[in-house]
Amino acid sequence: MENSKEQNSSIAFQKWIAAVGIILFIGKITAWKLTNSDSVFSDAMESIVNIISAFMGLYALYLGGKPRDENHPYGHGKVEFVTSAIEGSLISIAGVMIIYEGSNSLITGKVLNKIDWGIWIITATAIANYVLGYISIQKGKAENSIVLISSGKHLQSDTFSTLGVVVSLVLVYFTKLVWIDSVVALALGFYIITIGYKIIRQSLSGIMDEADPAMLGRLADFLNENRKPEWIDVHNMKIQQFGSRLHIDAHMTLPWYFELRTAHNEMEAMIKLIAENTDRSVEFNFHMDDCKPISCAICQVVNCPVRQYEFLKKVEWTGENISQPDKHTVDNL
Repeated sequence: MENSKEQNSSIAFQKWIAAVGIILFIGKITAWKLTNSDSVFSDAMESIVNIISAFMGLYALYLGGKPRDENHPYGHGKVEFVTSAIEGSLISIAGVMIIYEGSNSLITGKVLNKIDWGIWIITATAIANYVLGYISIQKGKAENSIVLISSGKHLQSDTFSTLGVVVSLVLVYFTKLVWIDSVVALALGFYIITIGYKIIRQSLSGIMDEADPAMLGRLADFLNENRKPEWIDVHNMKIQQFGSRLHIDAHMTLPWYFELRTAHNEMEAMIKLIAENTDRSVEFNFHMDDCKPISCAICQVVNCPVRQYEFLKKVEWTGENISQPDKHTVDNL
């Protein structure tokens, strides 16, 4: 129920992003028509991408919130990575268009008009974008939504580029050096392409289930602080992200003489511990391994009735070693 509320809240906020994006685009197009400025044109082009991205994000949140079905056993959360990748591509394309227009203006020259009007209109859009972007990022972090975080970062990057446009218009207004406008447009074009690349890179890492060392490290630290002697080992841990949800696979080594109920209860205790201290919904797939003679050297069970070798060394779990595929031994530490 809580996840459904968060999903509905994210969708509602994304609608606001789309609506505000349309309003700001109209304002920037008006400023461009008034000024004939390349830098204002570059800002307007990025706003087109904002609008498309907002509606794509809206679709991603809707689809990502649908429950699992026969054809999508892990749910639909991966769509957020796909739409973010498309958003990054659109941003990069807009950057190329801006560079083309700026280069053409430098060669042919251009006359600017009503620069003062352009300054006031573009400044207003910058303020609106920054506030909306900040709220979107905070809300995205709270609800673990890559769509809202991506939208917020895009809006804030748009804010900084818009401020650059304002500065260029102010410089042109006082110096009458029109070429400054085209140079700023070119700089913004390259900056926008860089932002697009970063969004694409982050999205592809999610689509390809790239390992997240920071997340594994935090989980390892937490397990170290709360581990029980009976939890001999944890290895082959993998974390996948599906929208705002996580899927965690792992192998857990327990004493071989535990009856099935006892072993299952220990596994459930670790799963519950992780679930209660994770800020998002988690699906688990844990596999129970029985300990082997080689496990004695790292086993901390006191007075073990079947110990064959003495305890030598405690395994300090880290993000790197809990993800290794094999059981830990003294030799592979």
